[in-house]
Amino acid sequence: MSTEPLSSADFVTALRDLSHRYWGTHPFHHRMHAGELSEHELRVWAANRWYYQCMLPQKDAAIISNCPLPEIRREWLDRIVYHDGARAGDGGIERWLRLCTAVGLDREEVIDQRHVVPGVRFAVDAYVTFARTKPWVEAIASGLTEMFAGHLMQRRVADMLANYSWIAREDLAYFTNRIDKVSGEGKGTLDIVVRHAVTREQQERSIEALKFKTDVLWSMLDAIERAGAKQ
Repeated sequence: MSTEPLSSADFVTALRDLSHRYWGTHPFHHRMHAGELSEHELRVWAANRWYYQCMLPQKDAAIISNCPLPEIRREWLDRIVYHDGARAGDGGIERWLRLCTAVGLDREEVIDQRHVVPGVRFAVDAYVTFARTKPWVEAIASGLTEMFAGHLMQRRVADMLANYSWIAREDLAYFTNRIDKVSGEGKGTLDIVVRHAVTREQQERSIEALKFKTDVLWSMLDAIERAGAKQ
């Protein structure tokens, strides 16, 4: 393998070429978009995805704690505020809880994580551990799944409104609010990685970090799909 760094264009291409590994291609998501999930399956999905959502601020805090560059820390801090909210009752986590309520879950049973299955907990905890223990550039690179998320979220809003009559547009505020946000974050994240992963080794590790994240997401849906099949 060559030790020469990839050009910026080739590096970006290598990262974007991993889009086929994103969880939008998972059979569970195909069934969701086709309107084939039962109410029970939607509840299992929402309650387990909650664990991922509520751990994102801890993942982002781990990245900040490992990063020596104040300009990156300042930029990354916005992500914690976005998910946790600037005040109680605000933020992405609160919007996810609204969706959980819409599919028939009580806030308490979501927050206490009683429905989180071991496979989801293991995958999400592995992601947080990755952010805590890997170099900050790799941890940031793992989040480049943002590049693939915006289009999927647009489809999800349209398909859920079309196929699940008990879900209203306002219940999907997590996605409608996140569509524009994730587009900007994806570009910002990519710029950071391209700017700071300058050796071939750093570039290869960044690519592997993104592969790891897609494995985390895929593993989550595998576990959710199995749990949803149980009544």
